[in-house]
Amino acid sequence: MGGVAGMRGRQTVRGMFQSLGVIMVAAGVMYLFIPHDEDANPVQAKDYRVELLTAQRAAPYPVLAPEGLGKDWKATVVSYKREQHDAWQLGFLSPDTQYVAIHQSTEEPKEYVPDVTQQATDSGKTQTVAGQVWQRWEGPKYDALVRTENGATTVVTGTASFERLAEMAGALQSKKA
Repeated sequence: MGGVAGMRGRQTVRGMFQSLGVIMVAAGVMYLFIPHDEDANPVQAKDYRVELLTAQRAAPYPVLAPEGLGKDWKATVVSYKREQHDAWQLGFLSPDTQYVAIHQSTEEPKEYVPDVTQQATDSGKTQTVAGQVWQRWEGPKYDALVRTENGATTVVTGTASFERLAEMAGALQSKKA
């Protein structure tokens, strides 16, 4: 007698899970097909001033951030990791929703640049932006503009075109006194 009740209990639990699975799939399908208002929940731009000030005080090189870019550039990622070769990262979504990031570090460029550009390599070409010469690196995912000075390597990289990367590179300023 007890064996039958036990079986029925297990079937009920299995049935519940199957029902739950069907509900989850239905909810997922409904979510996909219900139109979403893209403007209702735009990417929240990060206010990175505190992190920038912290990095500028802590880093042994002039930490860069863009000045004067339009409001349609949205900061999405910011970090400073002293223990990782004083690595500064500031990532943006460009007006055409491409990713553009500034990376700076005291790490050896041969190691650092391929790491932050997802395996880009030096194309041997250069690009002059606002009077400064940058190396052009090209990669399967990200292209990059790269400069090394003041003991640090600066990498402007992302999914954006070289024109957008140059726009960011040209806007970079240091507040280090």
